[in-house]
Amino acid sequence: MEFNILDILSVFMVLFAVIDIFGSIPLIIDMKAKGNKIEAGKATIVSFVILTLFLFVGEALLRVFGVDISSFAIAGSFIIFFLALEMVLGIELFKGDTPEGATIVPLAFPIIAGAGSITTLLSLRAEYSYLNIMIALFLNMVVVFIVLRTTKYIEKVLGTSGITILRKIFGIILLSIAIKLFMSNIASSIATHFPELLEKLGK
Repeated sequence: MEFNILDILSVFMVLFAVIDIFGSIPLIIDMKAKGNKIEAGKATIVSFVILTLFLFVGEALLRVFGVDISSFAIAGSFIIFFLALEMVLGIELFKGDTPEGATIVPLAFPIIAGAGSITTLLSLRAEYSYLNIMIALFLNMVVVFIVLRTTKYIEKVLGTSGITILRKIFGIILLSIAIKLFMSNIASSIATHFPELLEKLGK
């Protein structure tokens, strides 16, 4: 393993863009407004553990359950889709009736440690060392923790109207991300499980 600052910076920027914790602020504020309990430390640690686990044994773990990366990503896209519907339509689909509230689901997974983050990590393994990826991932988790801890101050700055506007805008963006994630993985999933169908369609 070789320590490389430029590699760490590159991986950090990629993961930062994929995790997009700043883009999730309206969703986090919305979950808190519904009375969901969110613990910044626990959400960060759980996300870090999930992403680290998938970095090292992700593909093997999914194979144990007979699940491929594409199918996993499609499942994640549905969860993101329903979260987006909550934001756009003002309905409640996820109930915060567990002791953890929204800390584990849907915040830690799939919002922070989602299918996009996991598949990106698996892809980065081909280009960068585990050491540099782990450092970049840790730095991203520090950013995630800071954002989760300061959402109440951000909420005060934006006000009720600002939050409502952001909620609708980011809800539509989240819908787009869910659809993109679904579309980009459905073809490979069909090719894996139904190759004869693609063959017929190609004729």
